Amino acid sequence: MGFILSKSMEQNFQKQQEFMLLNSRLQLVMQNQMRERQMAMQVAWSREFLKYFGSFFGLATLGLTVGAVKKRKAALLAPVIPLSFILAYQMDMAYGSLIHRVRAEAESIMVSESERLDVPHGMPTFESIEKSRRAKAHLSSLLEK
Repeated sequence: MGFILSKSMEQNFQKQQEFMLLNSRLQLVMQNQMRERQMAMQVAWSREFLKYFGSFFGLATLGLTVGAVKKRKAALLAPVIPLSFILAYQMDMAYGSLIHRVRAEAESIMVSESERLDVPHGMPTFESIEKSRRAKAHLSSLLEK
């Protein structure tokens, strides 16, 4: 009887481990899909912003050019220079390779400068979380008195 019970428990344990493994894989897939959706939203936002900023840039450049010609002051064209840098950045972000360059730089940082990514005071442990929780609970009980 003990052997049958032991075998049944072993099978249940094996099934539970398989379920946990499948569940963890599913969570990773879900997290990756959420990351992809967030990145797609960021690129879509950049493209939408580019439409508005491109229109503004075109109208501002046209107006400043007309004003510079009429008043014969080249200084009126000065704002076009920084605006053109912003437009170029937005175009690169929306349709260019900015995301690929940023990803490559992030991978480089993770490989060669991993110490910059360390969390202050190291990763939280169960003991440190419990210590903080107890301190807050003790503080709130003192405040209630």
